Amino acid sequence: MLHPTAFCGEILPFGVTAFREGHDLIGVQLRLFTPSGQESVHRLAPLDDGFDRWSCELAVLAQGDWTFRFEAFADDYATWQHAAALKIAAGVDVAVMAMLGEQLCTRAAAETDRPATQRTALRRWAKALRAAIDDPAAALEIVRDENLAAVFRDRPLMSLATAGETLPLRVERERAGVGAWYEFFPRSEGAVRESDGTVRSGTFATAAGRLPEVARMGFQVVYLPPIHPIGVTNRKGPNNTLTAGPGDPGSPWAIGAATGGHDAVHPDLGTLADFRGFVADARSEGLEIALDLALQASPDHPWVTAHPEWFTTLPDGSIAFAENPPKKYQDIYPINFDNDPEGLSAEVLRIVLHWIAQGVRIFRVDNPHTKPLWFWEWLIREVTARHPDVVFLAEAFTRPNPMQALARVGFQQSYSYFTWRNTKAELEEFLTGVSHHTADVFRPNLFVNTPDILTEYLQFGGRPAYRIRAAIAATAAPLYGVYAGYELYENVARPGSEENIDNEKYEYKFRDWAAAEASGDSLAPYLRRLNEIRAAHPALRQLRNLTVQYSDDDAVLVFVKRADGALTGTGEDDTIIVVANLDPHSVRQTMIHLDTRLFGIEPGEQYAVQDLVTGAAWTWTDHNFVRLDAFAEPVHIVHVKGRS
Repeated sequence: MLHPTAFCGEILPFGVTAFREGHDLIGVQLRLFTPSGQESVHRLAPLDDGFDRWSCELAVLAQGDWTFRFEAFADDYATWQHAAALKIAAGVDVAVMAMLGEQLCTRAAAETDRPATQRTALRRWAKALRAAIDDPAAALEIVRDENLAAVFRDRPLMSLATAGETLPLRVERERAGVGAWYEFFPRSEGAVRESDGTVRSGTFATAAGRLPEVARMGFQVVYLPPIHPIGVTNRKGPNNTLTAGPGDPGSPWAIGAATGGHDAVHPDLGTLADFRGFVADARSEGLEIALDLALQASPDHPWVTAHPEWFTTLPDGSIAFAENPPKKYQDIYPINFDNDPEGLSAEVLRIVLHWIAQGVRIFRVDNPHTKPLWFWEWLIREVTARHPDVVFLAEAFTRPNPMQALARVGFQQSYSYFTWRNTKAELEEFLTGVSHHTADVFRPNLFVNTPDILTEYLQFGGRPAYRIRAAIAATAAPLYGVYAGYELYENVARPGSEENIDNEKYEYKFRDWAAAEASGDSLAPYLRRLNEIRAAHPALRQLRNLTVQYSDDDAVLVFVKRADGALTGTGEDDTIIVVANLDPHSVRQTMIHLDTRLFGIEPGEQYAVQDLVTGAAWTWTDHNFVRLDAFAEPVHIVHVKGRS
């Protein structure tokens, strides 16, 4: 099991259970050590839930290996203040309480490493308490003195201190936890249909022409499906047919041919040098390249003849195809770690290091839940020990426990069930779960679609559905992604399936991006605005800060995200309220009800808000009327400006 992890800039809740015998009060603090060894101490506050739990929130701002420990102590001042306030007010033990307070102040004033101003003030309070032995009113005034309490909050007077175990915390780079992803097939970008009907593949050079527009939309990561040679044996044709024509390019996930395997690039795309140039072009646009790591092989992969033990041989002597019954993938052999785990592991490590050498620092891993957990724990540990900035995304659409287990062994990100959570109840449960219940171990990347996933909501929801899903994904989590064609509202499914007809997995796709945007038939401007909002608002770059709110309409989702300016370093608190009409076919009018105390506004108090998409401004309270037109603006993304 790898160390607990966070990403650079993440606001973390630190919590511990602490108590002592009897009625005396305790204090709890966190001692935190940065990777450079810098030490800081932070007081925890009691949750007052009756379970002796204490917590504080802190932002971790440096990449590397941190450590921390919790410390508890008898809080002598707090114990005295609590008892003295009760007893003196009741006229009980007034002199004794005053003398005990004098002793505490004198003891604290004697601490030579305490600031001189505090020591002077403490001696003054000690003298005042001594003079108040026979004056309950004066003594009680000192007990209630907020300035005295602040001195002891700043530097508590401790006894009976204990410390817990020193624990590790690995903080990864920001892109491990924050990023907008865009997926496209490089072979389609710049592909040309010749006069004889054949298609000339796009290349890394032509695909680079798409990068400026992806960057202009505000995306930060470009994810490429496998770029390796594609097998010929059992090559799939259009729409996953079993018969491919001479010009059909096949599925990129059927990896391996006579021209090479996982360490090679498809000759139609170019050379390794061309790929490095593509990575450099992306970097110049402020983009990172994420590469698919699919541990499987076509029947033509060099592994099949060189290492048949890396596959499963059936009783008839044939190698087992990949299956997800009733589906069968005749163009793919799954690999098997049972026969030669050391040899196969070494080969995968070699492949990953090879692509790191070409400039790749992010890997989207295909179906990792079909490989052993011990292998991923070993591989990720080996890779990140040498290259701590490498990020792994798990494409694991499986049961919750395997998904979370992959996160626990090192995957920084994961696909999630988001694509299939469309109703208000489903989204409230899902968003609350990923923001609070599993956030310590699991970071969801909220892809709105993939080459394999075109949900019924998108198929039948029309253009409003695309706007709604993008807005929720972009605001609900710091990681989200889209697959190319989303901005063109590609919503026609292959009959009986949940994927696009004429799927790009099996053929080239021809799209006129510029014409669509010029005619207003593109969602690209909206995606650009969503990413601008994400970049401008720290609240949207955190996972754990989402709180579901209430609306009177079962089709209107409401949630709040807030970031403390003192923790983010901006100096200003940032609060975003998202109100989404989940019904893509209608106008919804309803009341929404907010716990405004979440962002420092008392119930009933007025405050100014502005819609960050339309620019409209309103004055809100904790109860507000909203009208959301699915065909115009189905989602409010509202910034709280402050009290009116």
